[in-house]
Amino acid sequence: MMNYINFPSTDGVEDSRIGGLIAQLRRAALPPEALAVIQELRVTGHPAAITPLIEVLSHHHPSVPAAAVEALVQLESASVEPLITAFRTSGDQGVQAYIIQALARIGDARALDLLVEVVGVSVANHCQGNVRRVAARGLGRIGCNSPENVTACVAKLSWALWHAEDWALRYAAAVSLAEIGTAEAQAALQQALSPESDVVVQARIQTALEQLGTGYGTCLRAD
Repeated sequence: MMNYINFPSTDGVEDSRIGGLIAQLRRAALPPEALAVIQELRVTGHPAAITPLIEVLSHHHPSVPAAAVEALVQLESASVEPLITAFRTSGDQGVQAYIIQALARIGDARALDLLVEVVGVSVANHCQGNVRRVAARGLGRIGCNSPENVTACVAKLSWALWHAEDWALRYAAAVSLAEIGTAEAQAALQQALSPESDVVVQARIQTALEQLGTGYGTCLRAD
């Protein structure tokens, strides 16, 4: 039996279609069924889809949470707070990794504290290390999207570039600092160049400095 949930649409008319899609997603037994419903929810762009999309981040088949992340990113601003809450309440590292992936791609300033916290974790196994790198890229996007938070983003990224043992995290921090491209970010890159022991990271820093020196930057910040 279908358990339709009714949600009010923007014009005040209850949207039983959204409720039906959510019910279908929760009942979907196979990945193709779930993927098809996620695609339909993604097209609607309805914020009522956020909670069920977060729920399927724990799905056993990786294609389903990957599709849910895409849909949550498309919902952008509306999904930020629910994602942060879900990260705080979930004890599943896999789910938390997908949440960080979505928040990093959205690049909303409300996720700043969480991304800073994730980058700053001192212990990193393989999974955690990847999450830290994704979070570092998210700080680059926040630095571009939110000028008032540039200083905080540059500070954490500089810390990661100067002190992190994970070379890939240092690489991600260098890319994000180059993306932000302010004088402070450029100074952080310059300071890290000589002490950097990994040739790949050192080459990325050198490339970033050369690009910034010629005025090249990927940040589309309006200021």
